[in-house]
Amino acid sequence: MRRYLSIWTNGIKPSRLAAVLAVWCICLLYVLFQGGKTSMMLFSMVSLLSVYLIGSSFGGVNRVKASRSVSSGENNGDVLHAGDQVRVKMEVNIPGLLPMPYLIVREVLQRHNGEKWSFEDSVIPSLRGSGELVFQTPPLERGRYAFSSTECISEDIFGLMEHRGVFEVQTSFRVLPRTVYIPNWHRSIRNLRLGGTQTTLSSSRRETTQINGVRDYVYGDRISRIHWNATARTGSWKSKEFEHESFPKTMIVLDCTAKGYHNSRQFEFAVSAAASLVEYGAREHAGTGLFTAGKDSRVFAPSDTPSERMRMIQHLVDVDADRTESLLTSLERAYRHFPKGALFLLVSPLADQSVMEAMRWAETKGMNPSLLRILSSDGMNNGKDDYSAFLQSRGITSYSASSLEELPAVLGGGA
Repeated sequence: MRRYLSIWTNGIKPSRLAAVLAVWCICLLYVLFQGGKTSMMLFSMVSLLSVYLIGSSFGGVNRVKASRSVSSGENNGDVLHAGDQVRVKMEVNIPGLLPMPYLIVREVLQRHNGEKWSFEDSVIPSLRGSGELVFQTPPLERGRYAFSSTECISEDIFGLMEHRGVFEVQTSFRVLPRTVYIPNWHRSIRNLRLGGTQTTLSSSRRETTQINGVRDYVYGDRISRIHWNATARTGSWKSKEFEHESFPKTMIVLDCTAKGYHNSRQFEFAVSAAASLVEYGAREHAGTGLFTAGKDSRVFAPSDTPSERMRMIQHLVDVDADRTESLLTSLERAYRHFPKGALFLLVSPLADQSVMEAMRWAETKGMNPSLLRILSSDGMNNGKDDYSAFLQSRGITSYSASSLEELPAVLGGGA
């Protein structure tokens, strides 16, 4: 990512300019009233110095041309994840013939929530006025970042005048949520009180073209499904058995409640868990969708294409814990986008009545609900595990984890 811009600003302070002119006028009066070689020599030196000081203020730092590029410190291209350090490289070109001993560059990096970081370093320009500044940011969290105006400070070779200039190079980038590799997810499809196992499976698990064996003929089987070789060997009608898709479509629901998360770290863990599950679904070529229940809810239909996966991850960069309405209201508003028979995984820090209402709502819509509860690492969690018996009675799978590192083991081993 690279941007270019050049801007002209007045970099000399009026007070210092007035001081230079005052000294020059005093020397001029000294020549006029005193005369002689000494006064003329002094006036000549002061005039040359004044021309240099004033001339340097109209060039150099006031006409800096710069370009900035950002990349990941992990050498993985332009893809930045939470926790990465961003390597910033700025190339400056200072036009003009007058020499410049050094250039101080002050950078300000701003996050979308208002947080700011300030960086300051010096560059020694070459004889042609070019220089390069390279620095690294501290580990950044998920979000959108942009550089604001850059300030340049320099002095003349005598250190008498300070020159300041401001230029702006439009550079912005996104830091994706932190993710963890999930090798396996033990998902179980259990009987639903309202529809039963067949209701769930028939609407979600489709047959593939891979033959998985032979079974007895069932009235209504198509002619193309009959296994003629097995029928000839056994003397009774046999039909082909095909493999089914391993899992139905999955809808990941991220609970962006404003009051449920104890701190920002817990919410970042929830976002990272949702992003990791989206990555797992894309890697397994399973149709995975996403719904963020926030102030401005957003829903993505289940898909396994790389473009849709990236859209979901990019959307998770901007989500905040800002939902004030009930979770059930957010779900009802987007119920048309939830496919029947899908696995419904709610990622939430709560274990209260609102979660139970969401579980019942998923069952009534013909989905198979499950819960991934996000626990706080400091042990301060909202709600108690009073609903574990209810979840078990409804055949609902539940998981709980307090850190992103625990997530693979929790999902792989079930609950």
